[in-house]
Amino acid sequence: MGSPIVLGIESSCDETGAGIVRGGRLLGHAVASSMDEHVRYGGVVPEIASRAHLHALRPVVRQALDQAGLRLSDIDAVAVTTGPGLPGALQVGLAGAKTIAYALGVPLYGVHHLAGHVAADTLEHGPLPDPCMVLIVSGGHTSLLLVRDLTRDPITHLGDTLDDAAGECFDKVARVFGLPYPGGPAIDRAAREGDPRAVAFPRPLPGSYDFSFSGLKTAAARWAESHAGRELPVHDGAASLQEAVADVLTRKAVAACLEHGVGTLVVVGGVAANSRVRSLAEERCGAAGIALRVPPPRLCTDNGAMIAAVGDLLVRAGAEPAPLDVSIDPSAPLEYAALHPVATGAVAA
Repeated sequence: MGSPIVLGIESSCDETGAGIVRGGRLLGHAVASSMDEHVRYGGVVPEIASRAHLHALRPVVRQALDQAGLRLSDIDAVAVTTGPGLPGALQVGLAGAKTIAYALGVPLYGVHHLAGHVAADTLEHGPLPDPCMVLIVSGGHTSLLLVRDLTRDPITHLGDTLDDAAGECFDKVARVFGLPYPGGPAIDRAAREGDPRAVAFPRPLPGSYDFSFSGLKTAAARWAESHAGRELPVHDGAASLQEAVADVLTRKAVAACLEHGVGTLVVVGGVAANSRVRSLAEERCGAAGIALRVPPPRLCTDNGAMIAAVGDLLVRAGAEPAPLDVSIDPSAPLEYAALHPVATGAVAA
């Protein structure tokens, strides 16, 4: 008998994702985004996101199955994001995953969303080295982690976001610059025609592995305000902002690798798709003799494949499935890859 076939479901924010993984290999995945519905508000509206998940969940599961050439009855286990994320959005994914798992009589695994981002790299580059350094950079999270066995060992946090994450900084500054939402891709596009040395933006917390991009966001806003009544050199501002973010992220990540004697850096999360973050990480890792692993852009943003990847690792490691009354934890810290919260008291949030 071959490795079990795992279906993964992701619904923590505004992407509804389904992925199918077997033995570390991605068989099929599909993503439906409600991004266009949030653009007019300049950010994700939880109620709109939850409603979009309700409409998209069945179609994306069907698309992933069709891409893999499988039927629902072929699924051996189901993995689902149980936190962190928007409460209503998480509930939609969990309800769907429970329904499928119980109908098929297969085990269900709750997965921490950020562990999914870490595991996404295994679908492209194979098993993670033990140990490895992981830099997670997304809209709501920026973390520097020391990872050993992802399925068994606790994850060591060397640094975390103290206020605005890198992706959040991009979104907020893009709005000030008059660029569209989401800000990350818009900043990246605008930066291609700008001078990254045009504006001397600050590099926050140089002596720490923690991250703080609130001050950088404010500095960019003040710079834009200083051009009141004049044309704003958006391309130079975007390039300089992007350079500051990429500089901070990669400098700290490489320093952590060297300090802890770790030979591999894995950069994951939505902002890992940023062209300057990728190129500067490659440049600095090459100079320091550190192996760099970055998933392809399609696996950097939220998707069901990354959740299936964690589920696949948990199943093959013989991990305990989630209890029948598994719930969600919208603000769960990243401690282990498996996340099996159980609601206490009244009704789950």
